[in-house]
Amino acid sequence: MMENIRALFKEYSDELLYKVQWPTLENLQSSTVTVLIASLMIALIIFAMDAVFQFGMDGLYSLF
Repeated sequence: MMENIRALFKEYSDELLYKVQWPTLENLQSSTVTVLIASLMIALIIFAMDAVFQFGMDGLYSLF
């Protein structure tokens, strides 16, 4: 039982150290900037949609 657990952890460490291809710092920074820009664009789109909807609802409610 204990030998199986040791073998499992050895496989995990070997995979993380030798088989996983970690991104370079430049790739990581580029991906981070891309995600930040996309998040800001989506937030602005949602803000604009909310503002237009609020304007429409205020106009609709003012009629009644």
